[in-house]
Amino acid sequence: MGQREGMGAIPFDGGVAFRVWAPNAEQVCVIGDFNDWDGGATVMESEGNGYWYAETSAQVGQEYKYQLTAGGQTFQRVDPYARKVTNSVGNGVIYDHGAYDWGDDSPGLSRRDDLVIYELHVGSFNAEQGRGSFQSVIDRLDHVQSLGANVIELMPVMEFAGDDSWGYNPAHLFAVESVLGGPDGLKDLVKAAHQRGLAVIVDVVYNHFGPSDLATWQFDGWSENGKGGIYFYNDDRSSTPWGDTRPDYGRPEVRAFIRDNAVLWLNDFHADGLRFDMTPYIRSRDGSGMDIPEGWEMMREVNSLVREQFPDRLLIAEDMQQNPAVSSTDEGGAAFHAQWDGAFVHPIREALKASNDDERSLEAVATAILKTYNDDAFERVIYTESHDEVANGKARVPLEVAPDDTSGELAQKLATMGAAMLLTPPGIPMLFMGQEFLQDGWFQDTVPLDWSLAEEQSGVLQIWRDLISLRRNASGRSAGLRGQHTQLVHADDAANVIAYHRWADGGPGDSVFVVVNLSGEARTDLPVQFPAAGGWELLMNTDGISYSEEYGSVESTSVTADGDPASASVNVGPYSALIYGFTG
Repeated sequence: MGQREGMGAIPFDGGVAFRVWAPNAEQVCVIGDFNDWDGGATVMESEGNGYWYAETSAQVGQEYKYQLTAGGQTFQRVDPYARKVTNSVGNGVIYDHGAYDWGDDSPGLSRRDDLVIYELHVGSFNAEQGRGSFQSVIDRLDHVQSLGANVIELMPVMEFAGDDSWGYNPAHLFAVESVLGGPDGLKDLVKAAHQRGLAVIVDVVYNHFGPSDLATWQFDGWSENGKGGIYFYNDDRSSTPWGDTRPDYGRPEVRAFIRDNAVLWLNDFHADGLRFDMTPYIRSRDGSGMDIPEGWEMMREVNSLVREQFPDRLLIAEDMQQNPAVSSTDEGGAAFHAQWDGAFVHPIREALKASNDDERSLEAVATAILKTYNDDAFERVIYTESHDEVANGKARVPLEVAPDDTSGELAQKLATMGAAMLLTPPGIPMLFMGQEFLQDGWFQDTVPLDWSLAEEQSGVLQIWRDLISLRRNASGRSAGLRGQHTQLVHADDAANVIAYHRWADGGPGDSVFVVVNLSGEARTDLPVQFPAAGGWELLMNTDGISYSEEYGSVESTSVTADGDPASASVNVGPYSALIYGFTG
């Protein structure tokens, strides 16, 4: 017995094997459509290490559960490794990942310096009526492709309680939410994204499970202190802000459960990366320290495995605490590739939503722009909107800056100035769905995007497209935006103008110079220090008349910088950015 490797339902020619971890059970049976749900028909054999195993004549598509006996009680549980479920409180469904036809699909990312991430929530991204699905996302992928983003990040799609959710309450970690389209629906989405040159990152939630509809809760009948049993801490380490369900990272079997789950998305769903939700609550009780060291070790163990087996995938941590060790492979590092950067989003949002120009701190903006981790420009993910930043009492940028006119010129100007400050500093830029056409309000999982805004705000949308094109060096004139180097060159507190140099190797076609006016007043004939003497071509002006008839308050042109230090006079509109490329 036990010849077939793996956990859960394992299809093979002629039947299905089952393996489950239940160290405190006295007997385990597998019941389902294949044995008329008869509790005595298929008794599993103990493998002597807490695991139970059986081979059956079951077939793919049939439903099943485990029936366990412990402490004189007999009860049923859904398989924690179920690859498909009927719903969050239903049955497991035998599913064969090997049956899906991927064709020539090939996952993987070639480089980090070219990435622009588009975060979306499947249920509300594209849902004119009712809730969205993987198919409805596929229907809008051309929009993301035309925007120029090349990665979509999916908020969690693990089976969750109920039909509507942000996804951060995973009930069945190995199953894909049935309402959204189940495992085949997700594979269809990944395959369609790859066909358009879009990578896919999946959010995973390992800082807590559930907290409701959990197959893992007191799985084999054992628990202490009324807590969760074998999959969870049964002391004060169990408590999280989202439920009393922190996994026990000290148990090898639980670490294997999480490791297997991470590999599932990369191997069976062809995901190009993973984003770990709120890692501070994996490594600490209260999200501030390191008092759960085995949680940190679990992350390093999983990430090291992924780096070895999937070297072309991306690992992102939502850590937010500016700890370089999070994205370090040195001894003691957690081995993520990048981390969401609280050092960027908070000061930049403060600068955007300040009620008057005197409250916009150039020093804070400069610090946010220049920040790197471990001397690597691409170990951070930077953003001004995310699902967290536009909910829970916080709103999207247009509502924050112009609550009485979220589609007007002020909202447009500040939002697009923010876009320029997002897409030109070091880091992997990320935008949240709808940000590119001034979606207002705040994020709610049951309120779909207003796609009519894409046409109404076509000028704003074009600014995003042009900025992303420059960020990715589509024209061959802005390679510096993909470079490792950033230098603050000019800061004029009186004028509220800041300027910085971005470069890879430097020189023509590489060096990029960004001038940002954080003032509501246009600046004309403003002397600005440039990185080097010579010609500087104006690659983009976010105040350009081509974007809106209301723009173009001043005329901005290419310049020649001279002197030592090199300088030139520029005209820059209110709440606008100029992007120059060095021509020599």
